[in-house]
Amino acid sequence: MAKPIELRELPEAELRAHIATARRELFGLRFQHATGELENTAGLKAAKKEIARALTVAQERGIEIVNG
Repeated sequence: MAKPIELRELPEAELRAHIATARRELFGLRFQHATGELENTAGLKAAKKEIARALTVAQERGIEIVNG
């Protein structure tokens, strides 16, 4: 989990990549949860917070992120 100060230091391309990776991770966790394979559901909340944190930094910097 990256801290906001670490995210602010990332170049734009790396920040976009971080957001994409975090979204893929959340998708995987949701899929595991739906199939009953996920044991630690706290990971879902942590993944959502990670995405929100990165999107906030992107918005502060004026970087437009396409959903999806």
